[in-house]
Amino acid sequence: MSRPRIVIVGAGFAGYRTAQTLSRLARGRAEIVLLNPTDYFLYLPLLPQVAAGILEPRRVTVSLSGTLPHVKLVLGESDRIDLDARQVHYTGPEGEGGTLDYDRLVLAAGSVNKLLPIPGVAEHAHGFRGLPEALYLRDHVTRQVELAAATDDPERCAARCTFVVVGAGYTGTEVAAHGQLFTDAQVARHPMRTGMRPRWLLLDIADRVLPELDERLSRTADTVLRERGVDVRMGTSVKEATHDGVLLTDGESVDTHTLVWCVGVRPDPLAESLGLPMERGRLLVDPHLQVPDRPEVFACGDAAAVPDLEKPGSYTPMTAQHAWRQGKVCAHNVAASFGDGERRAYRHKDMGFVVDLGGVKAAANPLGVNLSGVVAGAVTRGYHLAAMPGNRVRVAADWLLDAVLPRQAVQLGLVRSWSVPLDTASPELARVPGKPGPEPAGNRAGGGSAEDRKGGAPAKKQPGGEPAKNQPGGEPAKKQPGGAPAKKQPGGEPAKNQPGGEPAKKQPGGEPAKKQPGGEPAKSQPVVTPPPDQPPPGPDVAPGPVKRTDRTTEGDS
Repeated sequence: MSRPRIVIVGAGFAGYRTAQTLSRLARGRAEIVLLNPTDYFLYLPLLPQVAAGILEPRRVTVSLSGTLPHVKLVLGESDRIDLDARQVHYTGPEGEGGTLDYDRLVLAAGSVNKLLPIPGVAEHAHGFRGLPEALYLRDHVTRQVELAAATDDPERCAARCTFVVVGAGYTGTEVAAHGQLFTDAQVARHPMRTGMRPRWLLLDIADRVLPELDERLSRTADTVLRERGVDVRMGTSVKEATHDGVLLTDGESVDTHTLVWCVGVRPDPLAESLGLPMERGRLLVDPHLQVPDRPEVFACGDAAAVPDLEKPGSYTPMTAQHAWRQGKVCAHNVAASFGDGERRAYRHKDMGFVVDLGGVKAAANPLGVNLSGVVAGAVTRGYHLAAMPGNRVRVAADWLLDAVLPRQAVQLGLVRSWSVPLDTASPELARVPGKPGPEPAGNRAGGGSAEDRKGGAPAKKQPGGEPAKNQPGGEPAKKQPGGAPAKKQPGGEPAKNQPGGEPAKKQPGGEPAKKQPGGEPAKSQPVVTPPPDQPPPGPDVAPGPVKRTDRTTEGDS
């Protein structure tokens, strides 16, 4: 008799914990398959330290095959799930397609960057959800400081030394806190940069920093940021972004080359593509994390709307803490569905929160005890070491070295601006030269809102089976090598002479394009007409969309 197969989609906090717990419970009696675009679990809370040069990138990644020896890892992204046939269709890292049959399905696809209909943001901002984005930001910030030091124009120097972070939640607050320390250190240790003053702005429409946390934690974080020199502006956001800077909602224009988008996340559009009951983009489940009327389907983490039994009528927030705990409960309930143990309802008890503010500063309230300063910093780092499923010694070693040695502020140039677009369903993957880039987040698996699909890019494998055609918005079709931001955008350097200029071949479409950046005309490449108010791509611009006008407001989960 063949073993039942359990397919887990996604290896974030929820998916990883589900696979880890299930492999222990199953003891070889079931085949556990984990589908994920990368071969590692990313410990997101420490990503700001990667961008600030404290931790090396591999420190925050935990090998899936190395820590889950009894779980079969399949590299790929889920395109479509056929609930009736019990099949998951996916695309592998080299473009090959595949299908996984399942007896039980765990959807733990996670979340992507949340976009708002603000002109210029999709083209000029960069998110902070994946390792490529953190690596890009570290290189970009270093480059801006170096270019500022080399110019004799005070206005250009000030623009390059101005960094705007939108969103004062966990991520945005930590990025601004670490970023100010990082740039101050680059200036202080270089005699040629005397007089330069890096300026970090933290914006949010909320009335305080960390609005989702206790007010005392919020006050602690706000005080540390302001003392450090961060320009904290609450009740303010970006009204428009251009290649020269940003226009704020209070009317002020800020010249900058850096716009970091940390306004929050929204569930992966794969969940919406299933056609099941949803709650603001999240798949509705019962307290046992099962989908109603689909007992073989479970969901947890950011993709699932899990009833909060401690607060009847509400749902658990999209946090790593909840995702990690839900993964464990989900694993027990999957095992119980095969007759191994009893089902459990998901209940949680608030254990407190920690916010790393860089250096020895942090804000924390473990078990409801409010801490600040050095004590909070020690508790925060201790919590992260305990929570990480691997690399603890390496992380602790990097922290020790950072305390006694200056940081290496160098550009590796491994990730370019056009490789990490804000509008993507795959923030964990950077675009590869000569290969199709990840499609916009609103379009994967036919997901996104109805408004997204009306005005957005052609959807990948929509429910009708064929990609959408003749949609407005001027977006390139799937498998086009473009998707790069426009030249001189605040998110990074011009796309001139970048790798990936070679046009793709054998693309669907009609007439071959001529005079492509790669020098040779592409064969059978679709002709893309830019919007009427935009110039056509020239030799200095990587092929792809120039301006997005089709974004709709996403629900704030």
